[in-house]
Amino acid sequence: MKKISLLGALLLTACVTINIYFPAAAAEKAADEIIKDIQKVTPEQVEPKASLPAWQVTAFRLLDQAISTVISSAEAAEADLSIDSAEIRQLRASMESRFPALKPFYDAGYIGIMTDGMLTVRDAGSVPLQERNKVNKLVAAENADRQNLYQAIANANGHPDWFAQIKATFAARWVSNAQAGWWYQSSNGSWTRK
Repeated sequence: MKKISLLGALLLTACVTINIYFPAAAAEKAADEIIKDIQKVTPEQVEPKASLPAWQVTAFRLLDQAISTVISSAEAAEADLSIDSAEIRQLRASMESRFPALKPFYDAGYIGIMTDGMLTVRDAGSVPLQERNKVNKLVAAENADRQNLYQAIANANGHPDWFAQIKATFAARWVSNAQAGWWYQSSNGSWTRK
């Protein structure tokens, strides 16, 4: 009886811990998709490869089926990161409509991407006087939308605590997706031109 009580107490106090890890690869893929969409970058066209003769395709298909019946395939579900919600769509649209106004300032080197992925006016003195107010407003609006986007993605995935990881992922991807001639801040704080 004592053993049953002890076993019952152990079962009642046992807990199951489920670790949900941040899907870093999925976050990078999502960040690239969003950034390229905002910047209207189209993927490179891949030339189609020459097709195999029909008999080879049939032979490979039969071989694949034979192997599949002998060896069961173990498929791991790829981690996914949701980037579709009303708030995310609205923020993306806002950033996409702002990008044409930001691009000339990127190209001129007036603005740059900081290590945290936020924009900054690199040298306010180099910005023509009549453009200073405009560039400051654009940078402030863009930074606000970026912060809100990261939180919206974290919320859409049921993990508001992922904000910092999403922001860090986007920070790296903004630099990676920067166009030639744009400025970004390296980890040591110095400015580099891509």
